[in-house]
Amino acid sequence: MVNVYVLVTSVSPLTSFLHDISVVMTIQHPRGQPVKLRDFLLQHLDPAASHQALRQVKQVISKVLQAAAASTNKKLRTISRCVLCFQLLTFTLLFSSSVTPVVVQVDTQLNVSGLSNDAFDQQITKDLILEDTLHFLLPPLSHLSSHTHLSSEREGSQYGGCTGTLGISLSEDEFLLLLHFQLLMKTSSAFQPLYPSVSSSSSLPRSLSDLPDLLTQIEGFYKLKTNRSCRTDEPPRQQPALSSSQDEGLCVDPHLRQIYTDPPLILTPPFHPLVKEYRTEVTFDTMTVRIRPEPVSSACRIHLDEHRGPRMANYPVGLGNSKISILVMDGSHPEPVIMSIYTVHVYRESRPSLPMFGYHVMCSFVQDCSLLVQPGRPCGLQPHSGSQSQRNACSSGHVSGRWVVPCLSCSDNRTCDWREVSWQPDGCYHPIVDHPLLQDCMKDRKLLFIGDSTNRGMMYFLMERVNSTLEDWGKAHDTLVYRNLNRGRTLVSYSYYPQFWLEKKQRPTFRQALQQLLNRSQPLVNSNQTVLVVGGVQWLNTNHLRTVSEVLDSESLSNILVVVKSLGMGFHLPVDGIRSLSLTEIQDLYRENDDIVTTAKHHGYEVIDTFSITMGRYKEFLQGRCACHFHEVEKFWSTKPSSDRTSTANTNRTERTVHTLGSQSTLPDTEQDAGSQPPTYRVRGPVNQVYSEILLSRLCPSTRN
Repeated sequence: MVNVYVLVTSVSPLTSFLHDISVVMTIQHPRGQPVKLRDFLLQHLDPAASHQALRQVKQVISKVLQAAAASTNKKLRTISRCVLCFQLLTFTLLFSSSVTPVVVQVDTQLNVSGLSNDAFDQQITKDLILEDTLHFLLPPLSHLSSHTHLSSEREGSQYGGCTGTLGISLSEDEFLLLLHFQLLMKTSSAFQPLYPSVSSSSSLPRSLSDLPDLLTQIEGFYKLKTNRSCRTDEPPRQQPALSSSQDEGLCVDPHLRQIYTDPPLILTPPFHPLVKEYRTEVTFDTMTVRIRPEPVSSACRIHLDEHRGPRMANYPVGLGNSKISILVMDGSHPEPVIMSIYTVHVYRESRPSLPMFGYHVMCSFVQDCSLLVQPGRPCGLQPHSGSQSQRNACSSGHVSGRWVVPCLSCSDNRTCDWREVSWQPDGCYHPIVDHPLLQDCMKDRKLLFIGDSTNRGMMYFLMERVNSTLEDWGKAHDTLVYRNLNRGRTLVSYSYYPQFWLEKKQRPTFRQALQQLLNRSQPLVNSNQTVLVVGGVQWLNTNHLRTVSEVLDSESLSNILVVVKSLGMGFHLPVDGIRSLSLTEIQDLYRENDDIVTTAKHHGYEVIDTFSITMGRYKEFLQGRCACHFHEVEKFWSTKPSSDRTSTANTNRTERTVHTLGSQSTLPDTEQDAGSQPPTYRVRGPVNQVYSEILLSRLCPSTRN
């Protein structure tokens, strides 16, 4: 089944054009695929047979159009016609055992529903055909100004008004139609003449007026003059290249024709090929944006974010600001060259919140109804009857709990004040450690963090809480050592694990990474003055905990305090280029998290159950393709004199060690405005703040306030 698209520019006399693009549905691909009809026929037939099949397509469509035009003309003889009106039709053709198709349906509008169930692909194809149509029918004014009268090239037949060589008198409408048809024939586009056609001129009934003959002569003249391959009636001498040839040649016009998105985004300013930077906003419930830029020139290649990025991709949209870079590249060189860069800044709104000014009720939730991690438990807002009076401090960091929020009604989450949402463990509370007590608690201690970026987020939160500011920050994928934290009384070190970007054989094992972290942090004491925080989003398993126990025993550090950050929500969105977990896999992950908590308790380790905390607010992730980051580091410039900053700046000197097997370290941003002080940073993210404060309360159990 093949959908082809026909543009009818006149009914009396009949003029029509066939668009290059068709939608083909086969047994192998029941969901339609957009492809050039010529390319599709060449894929399945030899050049001569494909030419014959294309000619048959034109003939069967022309016969249907002629019959429809004859019927229409009988009905409209007494009605004045619209000379320059047009209509796009969709012909559905059936190919079986013959190169001659059968017309099974004609839709009187542009219909791409057969393409697939994906509205995004449908919109791209539909927009492409519509844009080609408008460019074909409405050429630039500069093109029109040079054709204000009918040409009379001596190489071809002459035609014109009453004194012309053919002696034909044309009405004003007929003259305008003839002029317009001539202009269309001169316009280079994705449309090829369908009717009238020189190949079918012999079948034209002589009883018609002479105007169709003039149209046929015009069509034949420009066919010979332009000698365009898409308008030749001669069988091709050799099979032309398929659609992959679009990537060949030089990218001489490195601009975008359009940026397609799903959902459709309102860009500011409106899209224009010469504008390179745009901004847009999406609602809280929009967690992914699918984007496909289309270049002006088919010779230009499009890559998203990086040199070898995809042409089309699903992007996770974290709360706040995200950036999508579109690279227009010339691939004709051995190493692709970036010709231009377009940038789309996407701002995702926070959860809609209604401030509380009067009566409200307390509601709680464990999980979101749109992602049932625990099928047997309630989802969404439920009336909360818990009491905060006479509760003791929690004895562990993995006490089950729920999120509590004030609302006008628990049946409508739009009536809640989400600024006041808080994590409430069942039957106890996690005390907040005051700053002076926290500094005293951290005195002469060494804190070692090993894990991924979610573990690093907890570390930077701790550093900011201890120092009241964060002077140094980086998306480190190597080893960091901060020796002068807390006025030189606290050491913090960090090792990134796992180094997923390396070849599997080159990646350091967990045992090697842990051993290196311990060596870089020496000397260490075998007491709770040494703290090891291990964990990440989803790589941790019970084998890693056994490795921790074995390494610490071999290093005579079995009495240090070990804190296990359990698994967390992430990888739940269908994002291109990274793994995506199904609902069943996420449910399996929850059970694996229980095993990790049990194993950690068996070894006598503290546990921060970040999976239960992130489960109910999984939509509130921040930047990152994994949709697993619940923290973000913001940079801001201080107005304090440099003398006031010396003492704090010296407390965050960093040593950085790159693993011998390679790394992707990103150095801290040291960009400064002229005359300003060095930047400072703050860690934001309410979900990260909750489990990071739980970590502090477990590190300082004797200094609870």
